[in-house]
Amino acid sequence: MTPIPITPRPLNVSERAVLELILSVDFDGASALRAQLDHVEVVAIWVAGSPSIDLRVREPVLRASLPARLVPVDAQVLDPSGEYIGELLVWVDDGAVLSGLEYAWVTDEPPLHLPAIEDIHVTADQP
Repeated sequence: MTPIPITPRPLNVSERAVLELILSVDFDGASALRAQLDHVEVVAIWVAGSPSIDLRVREPVLRASLPARLVPVDAQVLDPSGEYIGELLVWVDDGAVLSGLEYAWVTDEPPLHLPAIEDIHVTADQP
């Protein structure tokens, strides 16, 4: 799957809120990634109609130091009955800068938008 480039734009309200929620969890490098939010722009969508996006961080940027390409946060999406319907993943390039927000789902139909904040349950990933 090749992302679809778009004219770079700022994060919209829901994208920013989801990233802020996920990055509110305490882990090594979280504060540096939170500092990047004011410098992030959306540069691609994964597929037409998908809420998953590629990000680019404009300089100057405070770089994080993460050992992996994924932020170590478990961000489960639950439906109103509390049933697991997907998860949100935040990707970083070189363990240093935000590079993507992915909404992975387990339902029959793909999501057309990011979930409401109240439908996301976040915890630190266990090693």
